[in-house]
Amino acid sequence: MEMLSENKCFDGVQGVYSHRSESCKGDMTFGLFVPPQAELQEVPVLWYLSGLTCTHENAMTKAGAQRWAAENGIALVFPDTSPRGEDVADDDAYDLGKGAGFYVNATQDPWAPHYRMFDYIADELPALLFREFPLLEEAQGITGHSMGGHGALTLAMARPDQYTSVSAFAPIANPTASDWGRKQLSAYLGDDEAAWAAHDATLLMRETGHPSHVLIDQGSADNFLDLLKPEALSEAMAARRQPGTFRMQAGYDHSYFFVSTFMEDHVAFHADALYGV
Repeated sequence: MEMLSENKCFDGVQGVYSHRSESCKGDMTFGLFVPPQAELQEVPVLWYLSGLTCTHENAMTKAGAQRWAAENGIALVFPDTSPRGEDVADDDAYDLGKGAGFYVNATQDPWAPHYRMFDYIADELPALLFREFPLLEEAQGITGHSMGGHGALTLAMARPDQYTSVSAFAPIANPTASDWGRKQLSAYLGDDEAAWAAHDATLLMRETGHPSHVLIDQGSADNFLDLLKPEALSEAMAARRQPGTFRMQAGYDHSYFFVSTFMEDHVAFHADALYGV
């Protein structure tokens, strides 16, 4: 692991690091905020998964999460959204390829050799962080925005024993029924739609849900509502009687102005769950 930068931030440290990833077969970069409480004890971890076109840097600099994480004694991880490098397959469209890994393990060419973001987020990067930093492996929460909200929800429902808490900002909620999903899932996983179901938050919610309370925030003025399909996830939560809070926030759009407005709520939500472990 190589340290690219470290800056003091709210009495903690905001770092950026790179390492060689076996999952993605190349170098990956991530951000990690370690709060001041970590000088005395291991601290819980909140994973933040970003959306289409983002890198590790977007949420790290725009979401305003460090202040609330420092107050609550929680570390923040900001992974990249896809593999990078000259030998990594890409597409001219913004919503496929680099910056659009969709947090799945690709099985189709040309994506399969590098696009193994599920394994990277759920297994490889945690193993590195828990080895190198004073973090509590048994106290992990996960959140994300848009494509990252999709990733947070699907990883949490696939690994309920790993992720104690889960929330999302404007998630891609029903990708198997959306152009933000069908295109990418068919490219990465093939045309058999049965293989897509494990990566659809609405379908997973109907099937298994999550053992903890789930928090979802969605802006009512989001210009991508038809692609995000929040009503499908809301209906699935109600049908399953999933403990949770689904909030339509009046007038908010899809931007980081929306995310930063409600970040305090989300960090506090995870802190309550993670310190209760």
